[in-house]
Amino acid sequence: RLVGYPRKHNEGRIEVFYQGEWGTICDDDFSLANAQVLCRQLGFVSATGWAHSAKYGKGQGKIWLDNVLCNGGEKSIDACKSRGWGSSDCTHDEDAGVVCKDERIPGFVDSNVIDAHVDENKVEEVRLRVVVGGAKRRMPVTEGVLEVKHKDSWTQVCDLGWTPKNTRVVCGMLGFPHERKVNKKFYKLSLERQKHHFLVHSVACTGTEVHLAACPLEFSRPNATACPGGMPAVVSCMPGPLFTLHSNAKKKLKISANVRLKGGARVGEGRVEVLKNSQWGTVCDDRWSLQSASVVCRELGFGSAKEALTGARMGQGMGPIHMNEVRCTGLERSLWACPFKNVTKEDCSHTEDAAVRCHVPYMGLEDSIRLTGGRTRYEGRVEVLGPGPNRTHSWGLICGESWGSKEVTVACRQLGLGYANQGLKVRIVGGRTNYEGRVEVEVGPRWGTVCSAGWTTKEAMVVCRQLGLGYSMHAVSETWYWDSSNVTEMVMSGVKCTGAEMSLSQCQHHKVLNCQKTAAKFAAGVICSESASDLVLNAPVVQETVYIEDRPLHMLYCAAEENCLSKTAASANWPYGHRRLLRFSSQIHNIGRSDFRPKAGRHSWVWHACHGHYHSMDIFTHYDLLTSNGTKVAEGHKASFCLEDSECYEGISKRYECANFGEQGVTVGCWDLYRHDIDCQWIDITDVKPGNYILQIVINPNFEVAESDFTNNAMKCNCKYDGHRIWLHNCHNGDAFSEEAERLFEKYPGQLNNHIS
Repeated sequence: RLVGYPRKHNEGRIEVFYQGEWGTICDDDFSLANAQVLCRQLGFVSATGWAHSAKYGKGQGKIWLDNVLCNGGEKSIDACKSRGWGSSDCTHDEDAGVVCKDERIPGFVDSNVIDAHVDENKVEEVRLRVVVGGAKRRMPVTEGVLEVKHKDSWTQVCDLGWTPKNTRVVCGMLGFPHERKVNKKFYKLSLERQKHHFLVHSVACTGTEVHLAACPLEFSRPNATACPGGMPAVVSCMPGPLFTLHSNAKKKLKISANVRLKGGARVGEGRVEVLKNSQWGTVCDDRWSLQSASVVCRELGFGSAKEALTGARMGQGMGPIHMNEVRCTGLERSLWACPFKNVTKEDCSHTEDAAVRCHVPYMGLEDSIRLTGGRTRYEGRVEVLGPGPNRTHSWGLICGESWGSKEVTVACRQLGLGYANQGLKVRIVGGRTNYEGRVEVEVGPRWGTVCSAGWTTKEAMVVCRQLGLGYSMHAVSETWYWDSSNVTEMVMSGVKCTGAEMSLSQCQHHKVLNCQKTAAKFAAGVICSESASDLVLNAPVVQETVYIEDRPLHMLYCAAEENCLSKTAASANWPYGHRRLLRFSSQIHNIGRSDFRPKAGRHSWVWHACHGHYHSMDIFTHYDLLTSNGTKVAEGHKASFCLEDSECYEGISKRYECANFGEQGVTVGCWDLYRHDIDCQWIDITDVKPGNYILQIVINPNFEVAESDFTNNAMKCNCKYDGHRIWLHNCHNGDAFSEEAERLFEKYPGQLNNHIS
């Protein structure tokens, strides 16, 4: 924490919490790298400085750390070298302080990870030891003798007084949503002849705990008779549908259709979203707890919650917030069965979206496949463990016929080795950092460059993903300014990707090199980044601001010059007559993890004298009016004449402003508002006949700028036009609706009457 006086909120004396007590850090050997680690731990993007000699006042109590030496990349201060906790030769006159950059890490809120605060000296881990022979080969292990890990050894638990509530807690830790009854008589016969080492007894869980160590329990005393008349506790769990191999069992176990997780990188984690009135919405984090998070996890077929996350840690949602102050006991079958408050605008914003990380079962998938013969652990012949003679298992090869990138991607994922480089090895060279450079691919025995003709953000995205470098910030088509001392020949051209591929080998390319500019300076390049922007249109604003205007032609000369009218306008009797325009406002939010910046630098922005502004992107949005089968009946487009921060969420400062040839962009947590009354903020519907249509708006349609998620860039509305008036309804982004509601939307784009409910 930051404390002391005088100070701003982003600076102060640094104190750390250890063994139940706050203490300071001595300034001996302190550096900016130490400050970087501490500021990021506090939720700021970086450090701008540090202070020595108790600048923010002298602390009290412990001096926890001294001679701290970080390299700057550590996740927390306890990962840095030091003299050790509590070892110091300092006084509080030497208390260190830090000055952090006044910019928050997106989605970070102080203490926004709630995990199980348990004494792991009691119980570290649990496992089930299989007793029945046939069950040993099946994954996941759902039944067996419960064993707990204590000081690097595994011991049994006495079953005297053991209850189904205890079993529920253990199953939750192991990634299973429900417990099952067990045949104690069978196990008693099996276990009678075995020697047991009991450590734990008198376990008394309530069933709502997320860790066995959180339950009341007792340890056996040395030399005391352990578990008199009892036996080792046996546990049986019911796996969720994702982890059930038998199709009959899967039919019985249904995952809830009313809750989902979004934005998580792994199975069993993400932002919590719930379905209400056929529309998905988020949950506010007020009073969010491990018990409520566990209800979500179990409802989705996972175990109990490993972590309950607050402060939009898994990204901000859009649309409604359906629940607030959810207070589950942990025993409910559904989140909707828990007490909660309906949300008012004053209560919550999407900066408070709740998320979870669930316990998931160990499937052992990486143990049934291996790579052999490769130069590193990341490559080699694929071998799988299959059934052999006499009920044994043996390793064997896979036939290479029809073996492709999709199969390799699955194999690498199963081995936990990331993305597949099979078929086409990729590297980047010549850049100033590890995150940029000319793209080179290996074709046969040699490496070579890629033709930059048609090289776009989508292809660059795939390269960055394949190399494990995150997102593409820029697709570079001229690389003359990078080191060219070791340039190779051009070996590939015509690369075309959808942007979703896992590796470049899954994209199309020319069989024979065909590139007009083969010089090294025209080789394709990338600049990668671990974070990216994510633009989303505020759908309700479009619906609330729509109207029709019959605008005289003499007021549309500038708009015609910028191609904002339909083609028939060219043959109109200028300056007499008018055009019928469908007008609306667009409010475009950046909910990603880095700022949205135009691809072109300001030196190449185009000045439009008619409107008196610069265009930083040729096309920023597409506006289309479609029939129910997707045929365009009218279209418009919007050049980004000005990308700027119109408004921001509380606590976020505007960074981009168009006035005075200023920098253009949209900051994380801010939005750019294109009002309905500015030129080109319309669709020309002069030639459109009355009927039912779909209005579609697509942001960044040409993928000019990288985003973490392109699936939410399109917004659709039902539209009814009677020749005089227009109505929009059901405006929504991407997957905001339930599947059934989306089908109904596509089936009937209009409405039965002009009464809006």
